[in-house]
Formats: sequence, C-alpha cells, structure tokens
Amino acid sequence: MFKLTDKTAIVTGGGSGIGQAISLVFARQGAVVHVFDIDEAGAKNTIDQIKNEGGEAYFQLVDVTNLDQVGQAIQKVVAKADGLDILVNNAAIAHIGNAETTTPEDMAQVLKVNVQGVYHCIHAAVPHMKAKGGVILNMASIAASVGIDDRFAYSTTKGAIKTMTLSVAKDYLPYNIRCNCISPARVHTPFVDGFLKKNYPGREQEMFDKLSKTQPIGRMAKPEEIAAMALYLCSDEASFMTGCDYLIDGGFVALNG
Repeated sequence: MFKLTDKTAIVTGGGSGIGQAISLVFARQGAVVHVFDIDEAGAKNTIDQIKNEGGEAYFQLVDVTNLDQVGQAIQKVVAKADGLDILVNNAAIAHIGNAETTTPEDMAQVLKVNVQGVYHCIHAAVPHMKAKGGVILNMASIAASVGIDDRFAYSTTKGAIKTMTLSVAKDYLPYNIRCNCISPARVHTPFVDGFLKKNYPGREQEMFDKLSKTQPIGRMAKPEEIAAMALYLCSDEASFMTGCDYLIDGGFVALNG
C-alpha cells in the first residue's frame, strides 16, 4: 500500500523540516522527487539522503514568488519525466505579530510567499496534470481554523490556502486532479529551534517544553508524522478524497476549547 512507484513529485521547501520529511518518504515509496527550494545547502542534503538510500531525486533553485522561475522549473520537470503526478506546496514563511505590530512590508512578504507562491505553483502545474490527472497537496495550518496569538499575517495566509484548496478541488474535478490540504499544529522543525534560540537564549529547553504542552497530546508533532499523512493523501489509496482539510494537531482544535 501507499506506493508511489513511477510517480513524479515536486515538493517545494523540501530542504528542511516537513518538506524534507515528505521528500524522503515519497522517495522511499518509489517516487522521483524534485525539490524546489531557495536553500541550496538544505535541498542538496535532502537529495543526498535520498540518493544514499537508493532513491532518485533532483534539485532546482526556485523562488516560488517568481512566476517565470516556477514555470521554467516545472517545465524542466515535465520534460524530463513526460508528466507531473504530484505537487506538494510546502514552502512558506512564518511571522509573529498582531494587526498593529505587523508592518505593511511584513504583510506583503508573507502574502507573497505563502499565498502567491502557492498560486504560482498551481498555475504552472495544473496544465500539465489535466491530461491524466494528478494530486495537489497544500500545507495549511490549525491557524486557518482557530485563533492563534500574534499570528495575524500567518493565519491570514493559511486561511487563504484552505479556501484555495477547495476552489482548486472543485474546478478540476472533471480532470481527475485531486486537491487537499493538511493543517498541522506545532511541529518540531529547525525553525522552532531557531526561534527559541533567537528569542529565549539560555531558556530553550524550558520554552520548548512549554510550547509542547500547549498540544493536548503533550508534545509537538514530528515532521515524519506530517509526511505520513502527505504520503497517504498523495497515494492511489486516497483516490476518493478531495477538497478536504486534514487536521494533524494532537487534538489542539477539538480539545482546546
């Protein structure tokens, strides 16, 4: 079950964290993985891990905010593989602040990466999927469903991703293109470690434990757990599933009320 043999997959932001975990598990299940990222060192690390395990993977330096760059990169993938089966829109940036402390420049940048970047990838990928179908998986967040302190811009973008998913799923049903999104709660990624080191020097473990306990299950998710959900949703076993947002949140949304 959950094999991706002979599937061609693009994973944006595949150089670290959730994107890296998705890239690795997809390759292990037989997919040819194309990592798009602006983090060349991280992406090459992902590619090296996949190749060391006997998988097939490629890297392109891609800024998702640049439509021409995205289009050219996807065209290269399609030319090499004669098609595109899976697109995972994972690349995103975080931002801390409320409506007052978020500057117009901050707001514009978060929207540019988290919303426009996803649009660029979908816009460029869909024409190549229409002939034989495909899967688009977007990374949303629990911030699209519940209020999170000081996450004004980030929450706005993830709400947009959730509704964008519904729109794509509806529009491309006739072409057998499925589109879903995943909404994780806190996930232990390098971003979390960097955030704690920057904002709580000397108190990293204390704050890590505090953040972990905000999840009803008592810990943060592992990137591999998000990747397992992504694998299922992009596999043929999930062929009846489209237009849905899947919480993977340790009970945060349902049990924190």
